[in-house]
Amino acid sequence: MLVCVKRVPAPGARIALTADGRAVDTRNLGFTISPHEECAVEEALRIVERHGGESVVLTLGPPAAEEQLRHAVALGVDRAVHVTHDSLTEESDWDPQATAAALTEAIRSLEEDGGAFDLILFGNESADAGGFQVGVRIAHALGRPIVNGVKAVEVEATSLTARRESPAGWEVHRLDLPAAVGVKEGINLPRYPTVTGRLRSRKAEVGVHAAPAVAPGGLALIGLEHPTETAVETTVLGRGAEAAPAVVDLIESLGLL
Repeated sequence: MLVCVKRVPAPGARIALTADGRAVDTRNLGFTISPHEECAVEEALRIVERHGGESVVLTLGPPAAEEQLRHAVALGVDRAVHVTHDSLTEESDWDPQATAAALTEAIRSLEEDGGAFDLILFGNESADAGGFQVGVRIAHALGRPIVNGVKAVEVEATSLTARRESPAGWEVHRLDLPAAVGVKEGINLPRYPTVTGRLRSRKAEVGVHAAPAVAPGGLALIGLEHPTETAVETTVLGRGAEAAPAVVDLIESLGLL
């Protein structure tokens, strides 16, 4: 099993932008693994527990992204590989095309040494950029089938069954291995690292893979903007029986009477 993860600002944090509006100001932010990918790590661990094998976690990011790799090792992942480049910093982020190209090259290198991964797991989308592209681009480049939005995975000897929700009910997809899936939060409940796992992760050797130079792609960042904040006001119409006339007036103003 291979799981691709991304270092992202902790969900729920208030995001500030740099003065030029082209990057996130990370000085006061905490970081974590993107939530969908936390579930992908958990799913890989469960599959290995049921069927045996090895789990590997891979990320593209700045030197600080080693923190997320070691967290995955603390959870029980067997190996970690860090794909990095001098141009990667906390403030900079490669676009989906460049990211997918770098990860594809790293995956091919790993597979040359150890054989093809039976299953590559991605998060459905990253919590920061939300591009929905990297997993699909990698699977296409590797010539492997992929299903996104997956909420259940069942692995057999030479195939897997992936299930995802749709407005009409459950879609069921059967893929021959090797394959890839993009999982959604809710497929499982990720575990917490144990004390033993944390100690093991500190001593774990993290493999480093140098990413190739970024080739110009068709995507370009123009700038980032904060969405307009909407102020919410609450008006107390009254208390007890004294509120009844105000409620009637409100219903009339809405055209419901």
